[in-house]
Amino acid sequence: MTGDPVPPFVLDEDHLRFRDSVRDLARREFLDTYHARAARTEFPHQELRKLAEAGLTNLTLAEESGGQGADLLALAIACEEVGYADPNMAYILFSTNSLVTLLAGQESPAIRRWAPRIAAGDALGCWAVTEPGTGSDAAALRTRAGRVDGGWLLTGEKTSVTQAPHADVAVVLAQTDPASRARGIGCFLVECADPTVSSQSFADPGFKPLGRGSITMDETFVPDERVLAEPGSGFGRVMAEFDLSRTLIALTCVGSAQRALDTAAAYARERTSFGRPLATNQGVSFPIAEHTTYLAAVRALAYQTIGLRMAGQPHTTQAAMLKWWAPRVAFAAIQESVVLHGQVGWSDEMPLQSLLRDVSGYQIGDGTPQIQKIIIARDVLGRDALGA
Repeated sequence: MTGDPVPPFVLDEDHLRFRDSVRDLARREFLDTYHARAARTEFPHQELRKLAEAGLTNLTLAEESGGQGADLLALAIACEEVGYADPNMAYILFSTNSLVTLLAGQESPAIRRWAPRIAAGDALGCWAVTEPGTGSDAAALRTRAGRVDGGWLLTGEKTSVTQAPHADVAVVLAQTDPASRARGIGCFLVECADPTVSSQSFADPGFKPLGRGSITMDETFVPDERVLAEPGSGFGRVMAEFDLSRTLIALTCVGSAQRALDTAAAYARERTSFGRPLATNQGVSFPIAEHTTYLAAVRALAYQTIGLRMAGQPHTTQAAMLKWWAPRVAFAAIQESVVLHGQVGWSDEMPLQSLLRDVSGYQIGDGTPQIQKIIIARDVLGRDALGA
């Protein structure tokens, strides 16, 4: 092959300036208060509005639709930087952007009206996909949508829904024809204030400010004007969003783990033992070097995956790799940082335990490691080889 070598991936000046501005906001507004906020179940409405005021909640929405018109690379950068300061705020960031973009792109005014409210932090939405008994098998939904005059009646329960206890609207997948499996799935916008909709909160070790719970619908009427995707297209629409969210989860985890390693590195430089800094001991410096390497590898794969998505190329396998690998790498890095701090790291005086709990939830949400490895194996070996 002839010609000049392809230059390594680097951020251009515009993206570097954007990264610096988000970093300044996140560390000024969220970093020092994360530890206290992570222990509370109160939703961070004030912090969400700070994201909105900075234009970060409608980042990728087109300017003509009221958004910032930024690319997905900017959203990825923002997730890593906000994740460094507060992984819960990073979840709010990418989830809100996905919802706003989805809702604002609909023709129906009954759907579009929610987009500016959610972008401003005046309303909250959630993704209601997982069900009891089906877990990651999204095609085997038991929530039913029956056709009636003027719309649909939805009946069923969604579980493990992040932000369910606080949500005003929910994006719900429901089955219209069980015999059709994925081809019968539609996507509906359900208003949570409807008296036929109820919610239950779960007690979790992490994600406390976000809240996780169930949403139950008992013949909830959804008019045609609030159908997000007709049966046959709803499943594919949401699965495509998973490829993006799994990549952004990886960068959120990278940001949180990088904070933990930075904290450990600072402690190793400042803390002395036997008359010299801890950093002079290879038993301390080598683990930091190793986990820094792992994080760099995850970060590189994540930005490559974002690049593939921006280029319109397949990236489901890469997103699956990130989803099972990144939370595990981040968890291990944070856990090592706890150990390197000794008894101080084990206590609740520092945010390391909060980071450990919050990052651990990402190992399950948006698809378990086992599901991601099935996706990867199918791509590498072929469906026939796996018997699926």
